[in-house]
Amino acid sequence: MRSYLRSLACACIALACPAFAQERLPSFAELEALGARIGAINVDTHNIFDPGDPHERNVLFRLANALHVKTKPWLIRRLLLFHGGDPVSVRVIDETERLIRMNSSVYDVQIRPVRYEDGVVDIEVRTRDTWTLEPGLKFSHEGGATSGSFSLKETNLAGTGTTLGIDRSRSVDRTGTQLELSHDHLFDGWTSLSLLRAKYNDGSSESFGLNRPFYALETTWAAGVTASKFDRLDSIYESGNNVAQYRHQQEAAEVYGGWSRGLVNGWTQRYSVGLNHQADSYGLDPSHTAPPQLPADKTRTGPFLRYEAVEDDFMPAVNRDLIQRPEYLQMGWHPTVQLGRALAVLGSTDQPWLMSASVSKGFRASAGHELLTSASYSGQYGSSTGDVRSLGGSARYFVPQTGSFLLYLTGSFDRVKSPNIADELLLGGDSGLRGYPLRYQRGTHRALFSAEERFYTDWYLLRLFRVGAAVYGDVGRAWGSELPNASTGWLSDVGFGLRILNARASFGNVLHIDLAFPVHKTDAGIKSRQVLVQTGKTF
Repeated sequence: MRSYLRSLACACIALACPAFAQERLPSFAELEALGARIGAINVDTHNIFDPGDPHERNVLFRLANALHVKTKPWLIRRLLLFHGGDPVSVRVIDETERLIRMNSSVYDVQIRPVRYEDGVVDIEVRTRDTWTLEPGLKFSHEGGATSGSFSLKETNLAGTGTTLGIDRSRSVDRTGTQLELSHDHLFDGWTSLSLLRAKYNDGSSESFGLNRPFYALETTWAAGVTASKFDRLDSIYESGNNVAQYRHQQEAAEVYGGWSRGLVNGWTQRYSVGLNHQADSYGLDPSHTAPPQLPADKTRTGPFLRYEAVEDDFMPAVNRDLIQRPEYLQMGWHPTVQLGRALAVLGSTDQPWLMSASVSKGFRASAGHELLTSASYSGQYGSSTGDVRSLGGSARYFVPQTGSFLLYLTGSFDRVKSPNIADELLLGGDSGLRGYPLRYQRGTHRALFSAEERFYTDWYLLRLFRVGAAVYGDVGRAWGSELPNASTGWLSDVGFGLRILNARASFGNVLHIDLAFPVHKTDAGIKSRQVLVQTGKTF
């Protein structure tokens, strides 16, 4: 009798206090151990700002909510890797959350059990939107050159995940307008369609893509087709100065299909076969200085085979590449190898073997340190115009410190061998050597090392912007070019800057405002300081 009364009391408390009932629900790990199956799935999408939060109840935020169309629940439902009747899997739920967080229209996601009875659990997927209308005004001053753009883009049109945008940009190379129409979650939820068309002062470009990728570890097939073409002026730089230009036209296309067994013993292996085509032609432009020699025209068409492996090891983190936002670091092995050959019977001007390979791996060190490494290689062999080889590698090391401080160390090395001087590597203010003009050095070899002391503040400006700061030093060099460099040795700089993350917008850009000072001023043309204002995706 006493046991009955106790059970009745618990039931009454649960009915009167839903929060208590929620706390008594098993976790997903416990539900998986119990062999529970998924029942009803409720998708609850929320607007950008929470009216129940006193910090987000002002007129500006209410207006933003009124102007924004919430994401349709069916769009989020398309992204779910689990369905009613499936057995509960913590791994699948974690991967689903990771994939949803990668969706730019989602600010936050919570997946939780809301009811469990007779071996069946009902699940709620709750998301909060980002602001997806991007009236962008970008300004960048780096390496002594100014660029910028004005754009108007909606990346979640009417809550459907459709992107529609126009962009007017000006860079050191060209000025023009680009139109974009795309959708990343058609049909089964993972097929993407993209259309781009651009007109520039030196040419134009167009592209089309229809792809169903290997979007998850258990995905068993993929297929796609892409096509693009452009007509533009390519430049040759010497000591940061544009010394020659020539006309470059290219047409490219690829079609592929892939197969996988899914996740087996912690690994996913993927096999793809396809056909790619690329035709490049070059010509002189009478209104610009001609280069010493034009690259040779070439057409490459042929089949390829691709192999990819992904180890299921992703680590959640905060305050690495973003500020006070969830991140996922890929710690497992991730190698990719592709081998193909251009064939004369398909219209190729010569028949080189084409090879590319890449690999990345993360390592957990003591005291919460993380090391992320990557390497890549590409080459063509047997070409009538000469072999081309490119090799690169990088390492990034995160050292968490007291409070919100973090020491970040990074290094990279690249090498290229090519008969085309336009393939040489460039180094300057636009490629990590922040105290020098853009594209200041060039060569067949390039090395760059940087150290940053980062501070991720808790300052949440207007409930819109996350703020950070950094003090840094860079050391780098590019060498081995047939063209002379104004400074041939190692170059270094020191500086400091602010980082401002637009946390509530879908584009999620990090604004970099830096003041950098060159240490080695062997060239009188180098300014004593460089002011850099640019946007990026990371800290």
